[in-house]
Amino acid sequence: MSSKKVLIIDDEEDILKLIKTVLIKEGIEQVITATTAQEGWLQFQTRKPDLVLLDIMLPDGEGYEICKQMRNVSKVPILFVSAKTEEIDKILGFAIGGDDFITKPFSPKELAYRVKAQLRRADYAVAEMIEDPIIKAGPFELNPQKAELLKNGKPIDLKPKELGLMKFFLQNVNKVISKEKLYDTVWGEDFTGIDNTVMVHIRRLREKIEEQPSQPKYLITIKGLGYKLTVEDH
Repeated sequence: MSSKKVLIIDDEEDILKLIKTVLIKEGIEQVITATTAQEGWLQFQTRKPDLVLLDIMLPDGEGYEICKQMRNVSKVPILFVSAKTEEIDKILGFAIGGDDFITKPFSPKELAYRVKAQLRRADYAVAEMIEDPIIKAGPFELNPQKAELLKNGKPIDLKPKELGLMKFFLQNVNKVISKEKLYDTVWGEDFTGIDNTVMVHIRRLREKIEEQPSQPKYLITIKGLGYKLTVEDH
């Protein structure tokens, strides 16, 4: 982990110092800090971190906006760290490309664990993409090495978790997959039963692969059981 770079964007100096100290103790030696959205964006572009810890409420803008900017150019893990605790805040954070949401006050040890877990998953994802063959089913073709999904030969831009979901669905075409299984496989965590993360990402994925997302033809809900990717010629 010592070769990894983590960028923290938070306007609270005490929080910055606390997180930086904890991460360094956990073996992450390259910790970059910024106290504004503008400074954070500049550091992101110049230092190219492997992971970002991002506050939502910044003096010169919202973390949501800088997250969108980052997602336009990068797939590095982004973890929101915020005093906002409403479910809608978490849903929005995931919807625009966040990989995790940590509420203040937080356990420093838990935060460090989540950071290291996301870094490991990012490494695993890269390794798997390199090794995986192209997957084809119906109008879809997924090239893991390029992190690219085609539908009828046309590219569809997917965020990392959406790509992970689509890959798992394509590996299990016409099979019902539970929300718990999706969460365990794509996020690598135990499902709590009250988290809307999977639902949010399924909705976003439908918006990209379906002609009518509200009436899905491919990615359908099986009430009480989960979801299924349906293709006729598989």
